[in-house]
Amino acid sequence: MRIIALVVRAISAFNSAVGQIFSWLSLAIVLVCFTVVVQRYVFSVSFVWMQDLYVWLNGAMFTAVAGFALLRNDHVRVDIFYRPASTRNKAIVDLIGVVVFLLPFCWVVYRYGWPFVARSWRIHEGSANPGGMPGLFILKSFILVFAGLVALQGISMALRSILVLGGAEQLLPQRLRYESDGSAH
Repeated sequence: MRIIALVVRAISAFNSAVGQIFSWLSLAIVLVCFTVVVQRYVFSVSFVWMQDLYVWLNGAMFTAVAGFALLRNDHVRVDIFYRPASTRNKAIVDLIGVVVFLLPFCWVVYRYGWPFVARSWRIHEGSANPGGMPGLFILKSFILVFAGLVALQGISMALRSILVLGGAEQLLPQRLRYESDGSAH
């Protein structure tokens, strides 16, 4: 059980680090968007690559922080029944949800995303807009990053559920345990 707890901690720490790093892209998005607006309306200048840049940064950020959002329970959940449930019932729901829905979803995204991303890399795809940014293939790679990070966090959730069901939740740090309001950190 200690090994399971170590794996849960490691995956959660990894997704937390990725989330902390990529969340800074939100500041870059605001700065680039502000610059585009000032250039357009104050200086009557527009650069298509800068417009591509803030859209691409937005896509990269949201796909890269998806595992972090899952770690923090920041995703949408209909929790009419989940929130008041016991810790054991929450663990059962999470375990079933991860195995039946989340991991298969991640596999489908990976399976059908791989050829899409591989083709993009093969042709070194760039923006479809004249004057746009090169390197769209890098952005498209975030589809696979999304599937991987969410799947990893799903595995962490499933292992955490196993610890709870095995009576070993105390092996986890407080921030990774179930709380009384149904969330985990």
